[in-house]
Amino acid sequence: QVQLVESGGGSVQAGGSLRLSCAASTVAFNTYAVGWFRQAPGKVREGVAVIDFGYLTKYADSVKGRFTISRDNSKDTLYLQMNDLKPEDTAMYFCATSSRRWVKVGLGAEDFGYWGQGTQVAVSS
Repeated sequence: QVQLVESGGGSVQAGGSLRLSCAASTVAFNTYAVGWFRQAPGKVREGVAVIDFGYLTKYADSVKGRFTISRDNSKDTLYLQMNDLKPEDTAMYFCATSSRRWVKVGLGAEDFGYWGQGTQVAVSS
């Protein structure tokens, strides 16, 4: 069983930065792909960034050049550094791990089977 706990959300002005963290409680964290997703009110959940067991990363076009995903396998922790935040980045952010180990994933939620409770990010103009 995988448990995920996000932290680091908050309220910032446009142009500001936040760093999200996701602490995982699981065996062999390093073998899972992990990612960040977000969901704004009235919108579907969308993939923001993912990183697989080989540190290959993928980003949504809307965040490329502004967000950086990283993982520290020694701490079983996933990060999302968010710079130059925009009002349209306002959403609940969730971390997730892949359903299976040793797989490559895309930005679709269907590849992910374990989810955290989310952390809120609000960006004001």
